[in-house]
Amino acid sequence: MIFETHAHYEDSRFSTDRDEVLCSLADKGIGTVVNVGSSIETSKACLVLADTYDFVYAAIGVHPSDIDCLNEENLFWMKKQAGHKKVVAIGEIGLDYYWDKEPAVQQAQREWFWRQLELAYEVDLPVIIHSRDAAEDTMEILKQFRREHPDVESPGVVHCYSYSPEMAQEFIKMGYYIGVGGVVTFKNAKKLVKTVEAIPLDRILVETDCPYMAPEPHRGERNASCYLPYVVNKIASIKGISPEEVESQTEINAKRMYRL
Repeated sequence: MIFETHAHYEDSRFSTDRDEVLCSLADKGIGTVVNVGSSIETSKACLVLADTYDFVYAAIGVHPSDIDCLNEENLFWMKKQAGHKKVVAIGEIGLDYYWDKEPAVQQAQREWFWRQLELAYEVDLPVIIHSRDAAEDTMEILKQFRREHPDVESPGVVHCYSYSPEMAQEFIKMGYYIGVGGVVTFKNAKKLVKTVEAIPLDRILVETDCPYMAPEPHRGERNASCYLPYVVNKIASIKGISPEEVESQTEINAKRMYRL
């Protein structure tokens, strides 16, 4: 079964058929789903989904573009909820300089990224990292965090990876996995294809980031976990191996990182 490592089924685009979509996944080869928070409100919704569906787990965290909702009270709430039996990660957290250009805003993102990394360390959970147009700062923060906390064996995943193969190798050296989704099927995804070629299969996780980033031939449509075979098949083609091997190894990877 394919392990969906990053979904957003709490999104309003699933409001009319959420239960139908989720209940159909097993028949389409999807075994486990991690639904990922991006704000306090969506993190609460992730917990509800995890409590409702046996095969759904939750990640709680605040996306860099939503840090206005963060304060000490909400950080304490996250710490408390991290003990929930279905919470498997802190995320998605990180940096996004694509939307936020102001130096003060970017500084605030870096501060809250660090605070949430510290939270994950305190509660002993991996992190799901969002990084867009912020390669250098993301790398520096994670290297600094690694220097201060060298005992973390599987610190998390750089989700929806978009940087160079060389940088991917640096993340892997620190223990991170690389999240690969529908973008790998796009005709202009040469850098991601090279990254998949360069890194070992045992460091790759498959994801959709649904409802976003649907793979070819469904690009532009609402994405869902049932489209993950397109990602698996593309990785298999790049690696010159069978889809079954990709499916099996990435499931092992995900279970290892999420400790399931």
